[in-house]
Amino acid sequence: MNTIKVTIKDHLALITLDRGRSNALNREMITELNDMMNSISMDPNIAGVIITGKENFFSAGLDLIELYGYSEEEAESFWHLFLDFTANITAFRKPLVAAINGHSPAGGCVIALACDYRIMSEGKAIIGLNEVPVGIIVPGSIFSLYSFWIGTAHATRSLLEGKLFSPEEALKIGLVDELINPESILTAAERKIRKYMAMERNTWEQSKLNIRKDLIAATRANQTEALAIMLKQWWAPTTRNILKTIIDNLQKK
Repeated sequence: MNTIKVTIKDHLALITLDRGRSNALNREMITELNDMMNSISMDPNIAGVIITGKENFFSAGLDLIELYGYSEEEAESFWHLFLDFTANITAFRKPLVAAINGHSPAGGCVIALACDYRIMSEGKAIIGLNEVPVGIIVPGSIFSLYSFWIGTAHATRSLLEGKLFSPEEALKIGLVDELINPESILTAAERKIRKYMAMERNTWEQSKLNIRKDLIAATRANQTEALAIMLKQWWAPTTRNILKTIIDNLQKK
């Protein structure tokens, strides 16, 4: 694997996102993550998963530089891949905790939202769904995931504004569950997930699936119509101009 690192200790898998400086999600990274989650889901020796990033970045979201250069066919294929991954991780049966040790906007936030518990580092990192100002129409399945944790009203306002939250703001609205100093984040994540892992496995997992029944259905629903609308806007000159400006600024850094 080129974009993630995996270590296993005492039936617990730690997945570390490890692609470039900002852990931007491209086709290879999402494929590796999806394959790893599927493999872990079928491994009876692994009872829980922590997902984390690296210093300053959990994940900056989708790799807009790579996506911008895709053909229409490649773009459609990628978005199907990303939404399928979102559905898979949302329906992951085993305990899944996010140790958010840096910025987590957009696609990074989506990964965190799919987890059962989110611990975020104190400091200046941001988290949230900021796709609308970028010119990307957010599919209903992603909105369902957002509103599952923070409620429909908060999710609606935040999504339409493209609001990014500080750790303190995220904790206040329930977007994250706990704040901790960066040095202790993995210790805190392991402490939390082992509480889940200590419970009777089938009871815990089936309860999770019952609670998420409607959410899982929303993320697994046919996305063809929503994707067609989203992709039409993706190729619109206004969106392409916004993306080009963002990419130019990223490449200057």
